[in-house]
Amino acid sequence: MMNWKNLMSSSRIGDSKENKNTNPLRSDFEIDYDRIIFSAPFRNLQDKTQVFPLPDQDFVHTRLTHSLEVSSVGKSLGKNVGAAVIAKYDELSYLTPHDFGAVVGAAALAHDVGNPPFGHSGEQAISDFFLHNAKAQKIKSMVSEHEWNDLVRFEGNAQGFRLLTKNQKQGLRLTFATLAAFTKYPCTSTLTNQDKARKSQKKYGYFKAEEKAFCEVATQLGLLQLDKNINTFVRHPLAFLVEAADDICYSIIDLEDGFGLGLVSFEETRDFLAEILGESYYPEKLENIASDKEKVGVLRAVAINTLIHQTSEIFMKYEKDILNGAFDKALTDLIPSASTLKKLSSFSVKRIYQSRQVLEKEAAGFEVIDGLLEAFMEAVFCKFYNKESYSGRHKSVYRLLPSEVQFKLDWAESPYESALEITDYISGMTDSSAVKQFRIMKGMSLA
Repeated sequence: MMNWKNLMSSSRIGDSKENKNTNPLRSDFEIDYDRIIFSAPFRNLQDKTQVFPLPDQDFVHTRLTHSLEVSSVGKSLGKNVGAAVIAKYDELSYLTPHDFGAVVGAAALAHDVGNPPFGHSGEQAISDFFLHNAKAQKIKSMVSEHEWNDLVRFEGNAQGFRLLTKNQKQGLRLTFATLAAFTKYPCTSTLTNQDKARKSQKKYGYFKAEEKAFCEVATQLGLLQLDKNINTFVRHPLAFLVEAADDICYSIIDLEDGFGLGLVSFEETRDFLAEILGESYYPEKLENIASDKEKVGVLRAVAINTLIHQTSEIFMKYEKDILNGAFDKALTDLIPSASTLKKLSSFSVKRIYQSRQVLEKEAAGFEVIDGLLEAFMEAVFCKFYNKESYSGRHKSVYRLLPSEVQFKLDWAESPYESALEITDYISGMTDSSAVKQFRIMKGMSLA
């Protein structure tokens, strides 16, 4: 059984007594939050798709605003649960609810840093390139089966863990607790016999390149290991809260965005939010609010608060099962509002996620990412692994890579590492920079 004292470790990879935090006003977990918010991968989220790619409207959420809101909800969930956990275990008196809130808030802040341009369609575009592009197939014989699985099943969660743990001497160097809370899927891409009853095995959370790093995190925190042959673990308990914060935000905020874009009527939006509020919904109070937009804003705020309290209560109900690894479900599937959220999810798929403006720009995203990957991957692999085919065109494309990417490629020890460096570069692009680079390389724009 896992224990909270180990799970709340503030140690970092490569820690020593000399570099321990001695600032009483700023905890290690708060330092994690600050390091993430000032990092380049997080900053780039301001121009990455949430649902509506390259939105023209100011009020539509990007990955950045979504992440900030998920972090805010995560902090509240963490503090609620932290207060209850500390009250339950005397040995945790040295911790505060704010410590729990800081861990969940930092992990939630970073939860989307590994997502490529154009949202989830960007993830699929990278996978499709390796799986279906004839030139990419040449790479298959150069890598192991595990490495190939990482490429053809590109996963934003694993890319995020890679960004958070890469270059530990000069990088973010987050605490073990935050890294584990970030990892919703503590398994590798080689897990083929997923236990469908376990939500944590729906996807995978780290590439082969970072397997050693995650195993160090798991060992330090005492995460229970489910399969020693492929390093499959149970979730850190606070990862359930990070997932719930994300679920709460995208369910409610995507509905609000859909209303703002005219895809969903005010009445439909109001009724979904009112159903979540239940007996706490007082329609007469809306009469004093001038606009429908403001009414939705008020209902959204109260609905999120309701979901936070419901989720906190469910977590504590199953806290013992979570610690012994028996519980592995989404918390929001068990709260009183679960049926409403399920209906809202189906509604959003039909009316929001499959709207024409979303589908058109997703299709464009496939073209952009495929074009960039094909050009850069071919140039890199001809330069390092098929030198007789390295043409003038390949040289020109290769020189377009930033100097720091070229430096890393010079030191890459295998074709797998080279491929990851290119996917690092492509997935790290913003929507706008990806489109601009694609247009220039295709001769559509020289500005």
